Amino acid sequence: MRPVFPKKVFPKKRLKRPARPGALAAATQACPATRPAARLVTRLAGLATALLVLGGNPARADQPVTIFAAASTMEAVTAVARAYEASGRGTVRPVFAASSTLALQIARGAPADLFLSANTAWMDDLERRGAIEPRTRIDLLGNVLVLIAPRDSPLDLEIAPGFALAAALSERRLAMGDPAHVPAGIYAKAALERLGVWSRVAGRVAFLGNVRAALTLVDRGEAAAGIVYASDARVAPRVRVVGAFPADSHPPIVFPLAVVAGRRGPAVMALYAYLRGPEARALFRTRGFTVPPSGPPASPPAGG
Repeated sequence: MRPVFPKKVFPKKRLKRPARPGALAAATQACPATRPAARLVTRLAGLATALLVLGGNPARADQPVTIFAAASTMEAVTAVARAYEASGRGTVRPVFAASSTLALQIARGAPADLFLSANTAWMDDLERRGAIEPRTRIDLLGNVLVLIAPRDSPLDLEIAPGFALAAALSERRLAMGDPAHVPAGIYAKAALERLGVWSRVAGRVAFLGNVRAALTLVDRGEAAAGIVYASDARVAPRVRVVGAFPADSHPPIVFPLAVVAGRRGPAVMALYAYLRGPEARALFRTRGFTVPPSGPPASPPAGG
């Protein structure tokens, strides 16, 4: 298993982007706290060539199954891939980046077999394009949105309507994903608007290309606070959770999974089934994700 962080898989083309996510994400940045896992990443100069060899055909039993997964799932998906390989079922090639980056690469024809997004909007866009197998789409995971601060910070806030986040930041920054296209940023802005504090903090926000970049700034002490997923906070020993945002302050956090169009095959479907099964679900739980209690329900259809 070789997890990779491609900057580009295919050259850019002008594509109509979905209205909700917005512009293409910036390059993925790994959090320093995740460097032990990131050391597994091989930044292959010939990544695009290696992927193109797979062509438009699904992975055979003797080929790795390629899963494009949101950056926020790196540790969890890596753990699941290792367990899958250790069981002798096959080989997995995880590719991690912002959901927006991965979705647009799939739309351009990147030979991913599976796509795990950090929100439904990017999966909706691929479904409208006919780029995924709609009947394989499921809501695999959930998460909790949290406010974090450096471990040695005195920041102490109760997250509630009108809470004093702006005063707590003083002249320093709040790190979060760019709400124009980063799912965690979309959820974060929605929560701050619902709680009535967005207008007071918007001018102090550092907008990042993915949620792990936001985690990095807080981990380094370069931001007074940040908004990330609970699963992200678990992998950064130099940050602490200040509090969790109420679930009703933002849209439901959903990580949908689907098979990419034309990639269905025995090896791909075996990994797809494993990701839904009890072993993978247990691994996702231990890394801070939530999973449906009795089997993942299907996502609503695009536009629903």
